[in-house]
Amino acid sequence: MGVPRPGESSKRGEGSSAEDTTSTDVNLSKTAGRDDPAPQASEADPPRIAPVLEDLAAAAEMEAEPEIRRDLTMVRRIAVTAWFVLMGVHIALEGLAFDRTRLIILMCLGLAAASIGRRKFITIILDWAPFALILILYDWTRNIAQIVGMPTHWHLAIDFDAFFFGGVTPTAWLQEQLKQASPPWWEVIVSVVYMSYFIIPYAVAAWLWLKDRAAWRRYAACFVATTFLALVGYTLVPGAPPWAAARCTAAEVQDYPRDPICMYSQEANEPGGLLGPLDNAYPDANPYVERISARGWNYLNIHAASNLVTLGQGKSNLVAAIPSLHAGLTMLLALFMWPRVKALGKTLYMGYALAMAFALTYTGEHYIFDIVLGWALAAAVIGVYQIVDRKYLIPRQKRLAAEAEAEAAGIESDSEDPDAEKVSTPAS
Repeated sequence: MGVPRPGESSKRGEGSSAEDTTSTDVNLSKTAGRDDPAPQASEADPPRIAPVLEDLAAAAEMEAEPEIRRDLTMVRRIAVTAWFVLMGVHIALEGLAFDRTRLIILMCLGLAAASIGRRKFITIILDWAPFALILILYDWTRNIAQIVGMPTHWHLAIDFDAFFFGGVTPTAWLQEQLKQASPPWWEVIVSVVYMSYFIIPYAVAAWLWLKDRAAWRRYAACFVATTFLALVGYTLVPGAPPWAAARCTAAEVQDYPRDPICMYSQEANEPGGLLGPLDNAYPDANPYVERISARGWNYLNIHAASNLVTLGQGKSNLVAAIPSLHAGLTMLLALFMWPRVKALGKTLYMGYALAMAFALTYTGEHYIFDIVLGWALAAAVIGVYQIVDRKYLIPRQKRLAAEAEAEAAGIESDSEDPDAEKVSTPAS
């Protein structure tokens, strides 16, 4: 059956078959490929809407299937550019978003822009809302240690570090050798590395979500597990950081107090407190361990950032040092990304974890003891994740894929020759 002549009904007759329809479609497609002049639109045709407006309307809807999805590249680029402008204005007015809730909201806005024409907007809510709510729950419960009231360990980490480093506490030694009265230029890098903990793990999560949602789910599960296991750790075993130990004497903390007054004084009654006085290479530097993680911002005269860091540190749990969550999450990031990146990526992620360890030790935020426990926690979480993945998740995915393939093969075999089993009866 050929292409219908002008004036003929487009409806299929009673005797027409599926083959007729197929041949009609083929003939139409061949005709469309000829160099015939394009048909002229009649005056009765409705006016076309501007393509940009059509794309904007489509961007507000959920995406279609890949084979019929509209190309919204231009809309996506405009939206992503607008998001960068929004971030620039926000940073100029409010500064960097170091608090978790604000950071996740801003990131989800960026993900929404980057998802236009690629992924349904609803997936942002389905994936990120539970993740954000769990971390907000962590923020609400991380001060539960004050209710539990476990005794604070002031000597545990000091004794561990001194045992493994020949009687020397690495934090005290680093500040003896490197600390100056005013922050040198390289302390800018130290401060940036320290503060990057509040941004980079979440930025990598956003990148994973755009590239591979399955990997993102695993990363999010590991992230949450590490965070809450660290909460259990420093709730049951509170530990004072080096800067606090340098302000208190043995007599002031002999009863394992959680919040002694000496923690809030700049100098101990005895120089150096539990860590002792420093023999500084730069004599003009203070002869005791200090908390200097925010000093680098002062070198750049960004005092607002330094004040923001100091304010946030004052509101946090001051004896939540065991294990170090800074060290744990950065090592988790390195271990998780290790099989997913090439040599350069491996170097960067592992280098980042080591740079964070140096920053935490030098600035008086953590002992090596705290860092090692954070790394061990990250390694344990990754190990459990790989066991669960290998024994349960991957076999389940393979089983579901096999079932779907078998079902698709059965449907295809049924639809190949629907009349094969029919027996024709000769007319009498």
